[in-house]
Order: sequence, then structure tokens, then C-alpha cells
Amino acid sequence: MKSTGIVRKVDELGRITLPVELRRILAIDIKDPLEIYVDDDSIILKKYVPACIFCGNAKDLYNFRGKKVCPECISRIKLS
Repeated sequence: MKSTGIVRKVDELGRITLPVELRRILAIDIKDPLEIYVDDDSIILKKYVPACIFCGNAKDLYNFRGKKVCPECISRIKLS
């Protein structure tokens, strides 16, 4: 993981501000969803990308009753 040398303090409500440079590099815009998870002693922020509920593929997804499904899994379901 590359260090950016940027330090931010947590405010009284537990918030931090992501510097505009990082938001530009990662193409994070206002109201974009972010995944937040813990890996050992690190907090990871990652831009959320929806994926197929069956296989995790994130390309060419279809919306089925509010769930994302890829074409390959749709084909497998049809063959069942």
C-alpha cells in the first residue's frame, strides 16, 4: 500500500474529510458509496462497485428484483 503522507483528524462526530486530491485520483464524487472494512489494524475505504450476487463478477450486470446478476449466472439459472 502506498503512503500519501496526508494526515486528517477525526472530528467530534467521528468524521474525516477525504482530500480532494485523493477523491480525484480515485474518481470519488459526492454521494458515491464507499465500502468500509477492517483488515488487521487498518481501516480500508474502497469505492463501492456492485457485483453479481452469485459469482462476484462486476461486468454487464442486470438488475433482477433489486439484485445484480451477471449474464453467465443468468444462463446457468436458465439451464437449471
